Amino acid sequence: MKPGDSGIWIRIAFLFLVRSGRATAALSVMVVTAVAALIFLSALAVGVKDAMLRNTVALFTGHVTGRDLPQSFQPQDLIGEGVDAVLKRVFLPGVLSGGGPSQPLVLCGIDPVQEARHTTLKMKISQGRYPLTGQREILINRDMAQTLNVRTGDVVRFSQQPSDSPTAYIVSGIYQTGLDALDRGIALSPLEMLPSKKGSWSAAVFLKPGVASGTIMDTYRQRFPEPVRFESWETQMPDLRQLIDLEAISMAIVILLVFFVVAIGIACSFVIFIIRNLREYGILKAMGVTATEMFTLIVAKVVLMNAIACGAGLCIGVIVVAAVAHTGGIDISAWTSHNRYFSVSGVIYPRLTAFSLWAPPLTSLLFGLVAAVWPAALVARKKPARILRLV
Repeated sequence: MKPGDSGIWIRIAFLFLVRSGRATAALSVMVVTAVAALIFLSALAVGVKDAMLRNTVALFTGHVTGRDLPQSFQPQDLIGEGVDAVLKRVFLPGVLSGGGPSQPLVLCGIDPVQEARHTTLKMKISQGRYPLTGQREILINRDMAQTLNVRTGDVVRFSQQPSDSPTAYIVSGIYQTGLDALDRGIALSPLEMLPSKKGSWSAAVFLKPGVASGTIMDTYRQRFPEPVRFESWETQMPDLRQLIDLEAISMAIVILLVFFVVAIGIACSFVIFIIRNLREYGILKAMGVTATEMFTLIVAKVVLMNAIACGAGLCIGVIVVAAVAHTGGIDISAWTSHNRYFSVSGVIYPRLTAFSLWAPPLTSLLFGLVAAVWPAALVARKKPARILRLV
């Protein structure tokens, strides 16, 4: 046996762990549970972020909004890698009148088929239905309907200027989202039924899952110069962006705190095991094992146990995440009924990302390595004669 061969000490460390099977299993359970639980919690945090985006971005605005697009542009011009859909919209400010006082609002011309396919606004219609293509119909919000004193099937009139001849529309439906940006004076009608379709238009760009809006924004800015403007959902909803960032920071702190506690537990447990088997370590040192080799042996034991436990915890965590995500997710609707970021659905589907998958086991390995220093130094510093006198 070559004294400096670290591979031999790793093998001996593995045999030590096998021989102390019950003690190793008891310590491993702590690490396995922590890794698996934190992988699931991290994936759940990603699922919460996805749910908040689905309930806000997918409701109407899209991940990226394009403004002041000329009529020569087509939605197909904005389609590219990572883009799921581009919806064309034309906004006309004006006045809507019905059975009550006239109210200012913005009439948005849409493609009803595409809107119903790619947005979730249809799920927030409390009365009636979406306007149909080719029909002079309008979808208004609940507050506007109450102010105008109209119901579904009633006729309302829209005009851009007081001198213009008003255009009559039939109220096809009434919606309420809980988001001020949508519930504050916006009505929807088929694009071809607008009084005027001249001028610029706006685009709602919906991205595929996992695609960063910043990447698409950079591509658009390079391809389309001013006066065309693009805004990401982060710019339009900074409060949601901060909420998501705060959740990520909180998850990182939880991971660090949990494994800090686990590392202390591992270090204390190994110190107890070392004290219990101190005679064996003393005999090894009396046989000529150096302090460095003894340090390597103890560290190898802790790291090997941690690595095996992390592997098991990672597999269990992935299985649990997959099982929950493919069996309907977790429904928290009972606790989000008044939360505007869960206005459509309170179902959370945990999703694994590189961070949620690797942060818990890597953090565990790092803290496990730190935890090995104390018990390893305890043995390495003691002289063989002193160890043998203590036992």
